[in-house]
Amino acid sequence: MKNVMNSDENSRKALYVIKIGGNIIDDELKLGTFLTDFAAIRGKKILVHGGGKLADRLADKLGIPQQMIEGRRITNSETLKVITMVYGGYINKNIVAQLQSNSCNAIGISGADANSLLARKRIHSSIDYGFAGDVENSRFNIKAWQLFLENDLIPVVCPITHDGKGQLLNTNADTIAQEISKGLSTSYTVHLIYTFEKSGVLLNVNDDTSVIKKMNAESYRGLKDKQQIFAGMIPKLDNAFAALATGVHKVIIGNAEKLNALVAGNSGTCIENE
Repeated sequence: MKNVMNSDENSRKALYVIKIGGNIIDDELKLGTFLTDFAAIRGKKILVHGGGKLADRLADKLGIPQQMIEGRRITNSETLKVITMVYGGYINKNIVAQLQSNSCNAIGISGADANSLLARKRIHSSIDYGFAGDVENSRFNIKAWQLFLENDLIPVVCPITHDGKGQLLNTNADTIAQEISKGLSTSYTVHLIYTFEKSGVLLNVNDDTSVIKKMNAESYRGLKDKQQIFAGMIPKLDNAFAALATGVHKVIIGNAEKLNALVAGNSGTCIENE
C-alpha cells in the first residue's frame, strides 16, 4: 500500500501552500524580500497571510478596544469591520501588487470570493468569540481553487471567511493554510510551509540554533510530555499534524527570511508521517 501511495503522490503536481507570519508583514523590507523569493518559486503555490499589528493600530486610532483570549481575537462587529479593511484590503492588495511587480500573477481573495472558504461561527461553552469562524472542511470548494491554480493564478489569501449566509468571519490564518492544504491534498502533492521569525521548532525558545530538524507524531508526543515544546508553538504543530493525518505530504516550519531553503528542505523543522 505504501508504494502505491508514494506512486500516486509522485504522479500528482506539487503545490506549495505557504503561510507568512505577522512579524514579516510589519517589516516592509523583509516583506519585499520574502515576496521576491515567493515569486521565484516554480510551480503551483498559494500564499496565506495574517494581519500583523496594523489592525491593532487602526483599532486604537478609532477607539475600538481589542480583546485577546489565549492568542485569539474577540471579534465584535466593529472589530470585524477593522480587520476586513486591513486584512482583506490594504495588506492583501499590497502583497498582490508587490507580487505583480515580480511577474507573479497573483489574485487576492477572502473566503467569500468564489465561495472558496466556508466557515461557521465559533461555538464555545464559556467564551463568546463574536464573529470568529472555524472552517468547515466538508464544504471546501475544491473547484474554485482548481480554477485559480490550473489557470496559473496565484491565490493570496487573507484570513477572512464567510458562512454562506452573508456573514463574514475572522479565521486564524494558520488554520486557513491547514484547511486549504487538506482540501487540495487529493489533487496535488501538498507541501505546507509555516514561516515566522524563528528558525523552526526550538528545544530552547531562547536559542535559535536549537532547531529540531525532523519530527513525527511520536517524537512530538514525547516532547510535549516532557514540556520541551514552547506553549505558543503547540497550536501550529497541532495544525501540522492534523494536515498530515488528512493527506498533506509534508509540513515545514521555519524562518521566513530563509524561504528558498525551506522550500528546498534545507532549513527549518520538517514534519512528516512515520
